[in-house]
Parts: sequence; structure tokens; C-alpha cells
Amino acid sequence: MVRRYCYEIEMLEPSDVVGHTANKQIHADMESSQLSGTALTVKEVYYPLAAPAGNGMSGDQITVVEDILADCQGVVAWGGEMDPLKQSHFQIDVPPHDSRLKTLAAGINNWNDHPGKGAGAIDAFHPSCVSRSRKARNAR
Repeated sequence: MVRRYCYEIEMLEPSDVVGHTANKQIHADMESSQLSGTALTVKEVYYPLAAPAGNGMSGDQITVVEDILADCQGVVAWGGEMDPLKQSHFQIDVPPHDSRLKTLAAGINNWNDHPGKGAGAIDAFHPSCVSRSRKARNAR
């Protein structure tokens, strides 16, 4: 997910991504997922919790995120679709032994073994991807 973000939205610095934290000061239930290491934030300074509508990601960035979520097949949830809104938040949204988690990990690993697949090779704006992303969004 983060690799696709880098290739298709913008490159990230190490300080732009925060995963596990032991800081128990959370402001929304979704943020507690970082305590277990099952969530991360990307550019939280740019996309903070409860940012006003229209002050977040651009429409093109949202298109890419929605395509990434479609690739994740319901395994990853996005704070841009939660209440309160937090577009920087991504979390694993299935139990640890859910077979979809293992399938997703295997698929991503497969991209590493086959040049021309996965991050850097996906056109989130291709009509078939846009259609698939919309169907996935409507199913969430």
C-alpha cells in the first residue's frame, strides 16, 4: 500500500509514515489500531484528524487511494471513509487469521517477483480500474 502511494501519489520521507506507537494518547477510536501495530498514518500533518472537507487530498489522490483499497480487497480500511475523517490513516480491517490477509500478502509478494506488476505499473485512472474501485467503494 505504501509503495503504491509513493509511486502514484508522492514520494515519502521516513518521517512521513508512522506505524506502531506506544503513545496511548488517541483522539479517535481508529487511532488505537496503531497501538497494536495494525495501522499507519501517511503525512498526518497534511491530513489530520477531522480536517475540514475540501482541505484534504485532491480528487486524483483519492482516486489512487480508492484503487489501492480495491487491490486490498477489503483487508485495509481508510480513514478517509471513517467518521471522524482522517485521510492519513490506513488500518488492517480483518482479524489476524482471516485468509484474505494471507492472500493479499502473497499477492503483494508476487508483484516483487514479477517486474511490471504492482506498484509503479498500475494506472489507477484506467477506466477498468476506476470501475473496479467504484464497485469496491460501494461494497464497503
